[in-house]
Amino acid sequence: MTLDDLRAHLAALLDFAAPETPPEFGVVTHAERDGYVEQRVVFRGPEGDVPAFLLVPGGAGRPLPAVVVHHQHHGEWHVGKSEVAGLAGDPLQAFGPALARRGLVVLAPDAPGFEDRRASGPGTDPRGEDDRYRYLNEMGHRLVAGRLLMTTVLRDAAAALSALSAHPAVDPDVVGVAGHSMGGTTALFHAALDARVRFAAVSGAACTYGRRVADGTAIELASAIPGIAGVADLDDIARLVAPRPVLLVSATQDRYSADAEEIEQAIAGRFPAGTLRHARFEGGHALTPERFATVVDWLAEAAATWRT
Repeated sequence: MTLDDLRAHLAALLDFAAPETPPEFGVVTHAERDGYVEQRVVFRGPEGDVPAFLLVPGGAGRPLPAVVVHHQHHGEWHVGKSEVAGLAGDPLQAFGPALARRGLVVLAPDAPGFEDRRASGPGTDPRGEDDRYRYLNEMGHRLVAGRLLMTTVLRDAAAALSALSAHPAVDPDVVGVAGHSMGGTTALFHAALDARVRFAAVSGAACTYGRRVADGTAIELASAIPGIAGVADLDDIARLVAPRPVLLVSATQDRYSADAEEIEQAIAGRFPAGTLRHARFEGGHALTPERFATVVDWLAEAAATWRT
């Protein structure tokens, strides 16, 4: 199977499609921050409005590079976009302010079942086991209707990219994706299927299905795609991003990056020199200041390089 055939097969399996018309942002709130403007926005996804934060650097004289940053899971359904925007949760997940201050426009949407997209209602207050059970329904209720949670996730991601690319402050030819853990998986799958993604930073998400099954490692609900093992594993999916720049960030004791080195070796031949970087660190799954800085620096450099 050629790579184009594989991409088409995966797109069909996941029912992936980008919106024909870029959705517009509806601005809910507007706040001036140190070095950027923070807007709470909504845009239209395949199943309704998607809440997000949009961070726009101040004083821009020309269209800017941009990135969609997808939040992590971490068993905390009450924080999604707000963590990326630096308003809640782990400061080492606050990619939005760091990137905006480096001159990138940042869009941070809520994933289905997180923060303002919880079935129990919006907010950043934890709701215990209710959050967990309702998130199971995000997968289960779609499955019985013949749909996949990953389809919603990736169509949301495509809509986010479309909306961001159409923003007047953004250079539509220099828009990438990024994320850690669950967010990294979203970024990788989206980049593999959508040629509009110019660069991708994938942290804590380089582990094949085969290795997860062998090690007994959990598979996040959106990634539990019926039949995907017979079509492609994560190295095959990562290979589809070439020749566009990719950063893989992994750690030695991170079970969600258990075979990241093997993935790098398997895909390296598809990438032109300098376009694939694998940053391997000591430690576990949680980000460290060094890993956070690596992601931010690489995204800023990738955006600048693409523009030249």
